[in-house]
Amino acid sequence: MSNKTPVVIVLMGVSGCGKSTVSAELSRALGWPFRDADSFHPPANIDKMSRGVPLTDADRRPWLDAIAQWIDGRLARGAPGIVSCSALKRAYRRRIIKDRTRVGLVYLRGEIGLIAARLAKRTDHFMPAALLASQFEALEEPQPDEQPVVVSIEEGPARIAASIIAALGVPNPEETE
Repeated sequence: MSNKTPVVIVLMGVSGCGKSTVSAELSRALGWPFRDADSFHPPANIDKMSRGVPLTDADRRPWLDAIAQWIDGRLARGAPGIVSCSALKRAYRRRIIKDRTRVGLVYLRGEIGLIAARLAKRTDHFMPAALLASQFEALEEPQPDEQPVVVSIEEGPARIAASIIAALGVPNPEETE
């Protein structure tokens, strides 16, 4: 990998945009480990969201710090990894990406109608569809200075993953076999 190729990929977007599904597909294609940001939440955050209560910035602080620590651990070892994180606000992205040059930011962009339809079908997640509007209200789309790869969620997970791999310039083991 060149010095510009990311060692860690952060997939961001609102709940229901496909972060976990696309991250799992990227993990499979690249052979990189994937960690879902939900696994970093303290139980109090999960309880709050399960009851339909949006998290505050204070609620998110330890969660974002834990994600940043995981990223730092990967970077320190030069070990690749993928993490999904809503990272809805620029301040959240600064907290987890900051000046970490070997971290690639991917924004999974989708329309509220498509995402609402996906959430309506989801039965195995603590995040209720009722919080989708608050997610879009909080969303600050990444700006060019954040160097995001912006991908539409209208394609299937394999196609989205392939376009992310190409955009980030990450060597794809599936293409070298």
